[in-house]
Amino acid sequence: MRNLTLRQLRSIQAIARHGTIAAAARQLGLTAPAVTLQVKQLEEEAGLALFDRTSEGMRLTVPGEAVLAAANAIETSLRALGDEIDSIKGVRSGKIHLGVVSTAKYFAPRLIAAFRQSHPEIEVKLRVGNRRDIVAELKDYKLDVALMGRPPLEFPVESIFFGDHPLVIIAEPSHPLARERDIGREKLLAETIIIREPGSGTRMALEAFFASDLDRLAVASVEMGSNETIKQAVMAGLGIAFISAHTIAFEVEMRRLAVLDVVDMPIRRQWYAVCRQERIAAPAEKAFKQFLVERGAKHLPLLDRLYPAEAIERG
Repeated sequence: MRNLTLRQLRSIQAIARHGTIAAAARQLGLTAPAVTLQVKQLEEEAGLALFDRTSEGMRLTVPGEAVLAAANAIETSLRALGDEIDSIKGVRSGKIHLGVVSTAKYFAPRLIAAFRQSHPEIEVKLRVGNRRDIVAELKDYKLDVALMGRPPLEFPVESIFFGDHPLVIIAEPSHPLARERDIGREKLLAETIIIREPGSGTRMALEAFFASDLDRLAVASVEMGSNETIKQAVMAGLGIAFISAHTIAFEVEMRRLAVLDVVDMPIRRQWYAVCRQERIAAPAEKAFKQFLVERGAKHLPLLDRLYPAEAIERG
């Protein structure tokens, strides 16, 4: 595969994105026959078909997926090279494609704002999604950095710790458990417990906490798909919930939610900045990761402002 060209690889990217040669040609500013020729030459070089031609459009084959992954990696490296050269020339600009899992959206804007105070010419494009989508986009080189609690194991990544991630049980402030101390698992299982969907980091942490009572947890729990829905359900008195402390700062401050004093909680996890291991990090990305290590934790909600000792006394 020594005779590949950037034009061929970009044709593969455009067809994969749009599904048709005509749409890919419009994006690339080429004619449809020119794009067809690029694909044909690349398929001849590979000795395999890169697309299935279907009535619904062009669909990548397994070799096509491999070529697309290589094309994305090369495009990312070229962008990093451009940023590096700009940095050498004294240009302090750049762009970061940042992905965050849904729980991190409660503090990500604050992190970005603080970072841009010292790096105003660096653009940060933010993408918020569930963990599965963020991991998939990181794998496909669509993101430079992702903020999440559990680095993926499916492909090699570099993970940088930048702050604690406490997980707590919450209830409506008038709930009887809101004024109790040292609440045990038995009392929690007697309540309706509102939990996140399977596969979420919060759900996995809760299942680990109730490892010996998973059958009872299944009976006691109600599944909801977002932190906002869960918070609204708890405030409406539909049950208690296990949730990231970083998602509830405002509601606890306003006394719309209370954090329960549960034995062996909060459960402390960590926040990581994750990027693909083999990528060449651009100067803007390096600056952002350095900022997270040095100052990121300062921009996370403080647990001691949320935990029940003070909240109960104020009530």
